Amino acid sequence: MTAAVETIPAAPSFLDGLRPEALGAPESGIVEVMNYGRTRQGMIPLWAGEGDVPTPAFITEAATRSLAAGETFYTWQRGIPDLREALARYHTSLFGRPFSADRFFVTQSGMHAIQTAVRLIAGVGDEVIVPTPAWPNFAAAIGVAGAKPVMVPQIFTEQGWKLDFQRLADAITPRTRGIFINSPSNPTGWVATAEDIAFVLDLARRHGLWIFADEIYTRFHYAGGRAPSFRDIRTPEDRIIFTDTFSKNWAMTGWRIGWIEAPPELGQTIENLIQYSTSGVATFLQRAGIAALERGESFVEHQIARARQGRDIVINGLSATGKVRFAPASGAFYLFFSVEGKADVRRLGLEIVDQANVGLAPGTAFGAGGEGFMRLCYLRSPEQLQVATQRLVGWLEKI
Repeated sequence: MTAAVETIPAAPSFLDGLRPEALGAPESGIVEVMNYGRTRQGMIPLWAGEGDVPTPAFITEAATRSLAAGETFYTWQRGIPDLREALARYHTSLFGRPFSADRFFVTQSGMHAIQTAVRLIAGVGDEVIVPTPAWPNFAAAIGVAGAKPVMVPQIFTEQGWKLDFQRLADAITPRTRGIFINSPSNPTGWVATAEDIAFVLDLARRHGLWIFADEIYTRFHYAGGRAPSFRDIRTPEDRIIFTDTFSKNWAMTGWRIGWIEAPPELGQTIENLIQYSTSGVATFLQRAGIAALERGESFVEHQIARARQGRDIVINGLSATGKVRFAPASGAFYLFFSVEGKADVRRLGLEIVDQANVGLAPGTAFGAGGEGFMRLCYLRSPEQLQVATQRLVGWLEKI
């Protein structure tokens, strides 16, 4: 008689007890390429959404003075009054209409602002519409909150990306709570026109929806001046939450400080969500933010000029090959382009690292409509972009 073999049950996985919202948080397609190429000698990294200029000294010195003065204690959950007043003055100057400090709430980064805004409005069983291609963190923030991102592809033409009004309207269901609009757009460089803004606002009004307006690239607008904004036509009754960050304009990506602009009536609820997530933003970071807003205008103008120059270098170089297709960006600081005969952009990103030693982000990281495209950040020095463009041109000529 054969002895029975005892079966030892498999040990339970730690993942078995996790929430589906956590398990469903997607891996970043951008980080995959970055990890693949970041240690390469001579690599030119154009994959991330940041420039190559460090934070200006007048900003870092404001933070240092704050630390030296002993501002290291718990602080205001909504942001220190000085920064909220500075934000109000900055917006008043930029948009030509008065803003009050009670509309502004300081957050631990623009991403924290987005997560907080989503948690105000959407949860399990809800839907939020996101025109795509779009920065992947929008959809991820919606999903982590338990809601469903409804991705609505934009229309690509070589004259520019466009909102599909009919698809946007058709995407609304009884579960829809809001529409996410990022203009100027990461990754496409699309800029919402006055007509686009009016259409979306009218749609939101008719259906009782919230608009999540991410306008962090509003200063990077190549037609001149700032980009069109929902602030241009909104009324006090409109349901709009704006999210923003110090990261792009003032070269502060690593500082992790942003803000929300919202109706003051939401103030206590926003304060509560901040209390139970970060308990406020460090005072020395906020002092740096004040310096950026009050003394940083010439630096912002310098950043915009560099982006405009970088855009010209990359577009002129790549278009001359006849092997790429794109719509020239109207805003932000990215070129979103496709390469003739190269559909698998995940593999293409790794190929470009190996063969050109340039790091780009695959379009598939940006959702529906990004298939077949690569994103290149051109907020870099002209010298570096010239070299990167030469490498890419040389690689394109061989394929």
